[in-house]
Amino acid sequence: MELPIYVVDAFTNRPFSGNPAGVCVLNEPISDELMQKIAQEMNHAETAFLLPTSSAWSLRWFTPACEVDLCGHATLASAHLLWSSGRATGELCFDTRSGSLGAVKNEHGIELDFPSEPVVEIPLSQVSEAIGSEKAVFAGSNRMDFLVQLASEAAVRRFIPDMAAIASLGNRALMITAKADADAEYDFISRLFGPNVGIPEDPVTGSAHCALAPFWAERLGKSSMLGYQGSARGGFVGVEVVLERIKLRGRATTTLSGTLHF
Repeated sequence: MELPIYVVDAFTNRPFSGNPAGVCVLNEPISDELMQKIAQEMNHAETAFLLPTSSAWSLRWFTPACEVDLCGHATLASAHLLWSSGRATGELCFDTRSGSLGAVKNEHGIELDFPSEPVVEIPLSQVSEAIGSEKAVFAGSNRMDFLVQLASEAAVRRFIPDMAAIASLGNRALMITAKADADAEYDFISRLFGPNVGIPEDPVTGSAHCALAPFWAERLGKSSMLGYQGSARGGFVGVEVVLERIKLRGRATTTLSGTLHF
């Protein structure tokens, strides 16, 4: 059997930056077991599997360890791949485990329509072991992740994760965040660690911004913002809060195309 496979760098317009995602385009369904094996072979934070349906595209996301409910960068990568390869034109609709997700092309590049995932405040003691010696200003959680606000951008940048302590929290991931320095071109900075789903540190996490956007909108008093994820590769995510939806904005570039043989 042969399947086309691609690697797309998302939330960037330059190769070898942003967050790489595998994208596999299917003509017919394959088993969950096979999708998991392909994701392990690709060994990216997520691999997306696309299957055309009568009215939309079925979209599923797998890390090397498991299937996940929501992934922003692999959705952005999928939209880019469908448009750039001529498989689709115009607005896209993806059927996913998190409902219907939309994608359009505009002056921002690619704009995704995702559900808002606000966090609910929790005691700081619940995350104290995971953040070590750093001072937490706020801690919260949603159905997927923990969010911890640290005192400064410098604290986010210097943070050294204790993967065992983070894994013991039990959710998909821990995100840490802070208001950007006064001279920064972005509004807030973040990093995300997901050892429970096979991702020690994610380069750029679109879905995390579904929590970061409402969190910072409330604190900064603005609905449109630019987030920077301070991983080694780094990347920018434009966000806009629109009622209970989040617009995620970014660009992408295809860095590899090939064929899976099995």
